[in-house]
Amino acid sequence: MPHGAVMFAILAFAIGVIAGLRAFTAPALVAWAAHLGWLNIAGSSLAFVGSAAAVGVLTLLAIGELVTDKLPKAPNRTEPLGLVARFVTGALSGAAVAVSGGGMAFLLGGILGALGGIAGAFAGYQARTRLVKALKVPDFVIAVLEDAVAIGGGFWIVSRF
Repeated sequence: MPHGAVMFAILAFAIGVIAGLRAFTAPALVAWAAHLGWLNIAGSSLAFVGSAAAVGVLTLLAIGELVTDKLPKAPNRTEPLGLVARFVTGALSGAAVAVSGGGMAFLLGGILGALGGIAGAFAGYQARTRLVKALKVPDFVIAVLEDAVAIGGGFWIVSRF
């Protein structure tokens, strides 16, 4: 794999990890990046991701998730429905990152993004629960910190182009 392809493979996996932390943050950031022309997915089968409609819907879903994640009855991200969501949004986000890099098949980017989504879900869950116990702080505090990591990390990834 050429040097550039390795970088896009890493970024595809990394945006999947972001989806593992917050399922809709990664695709919302990818949609904004495509809409603003940071990610070049025009002419691909993923071009719809950069549409105003996709940006709007994904942004609303991401904001909703950021709010509902803090609720006491929020579902666990490692339960089947949460994992499926992270697998799918990681795949979509990873494929878009791969397509924007050119030369790397969106299928490989999708696979790497999906794997990143699963890895991020389990790693994020472990980090969050362990930090809450170790620091003896309310879950809300670590959840907000995790939001910042997901948003900041995702923004960093989609701004690499």
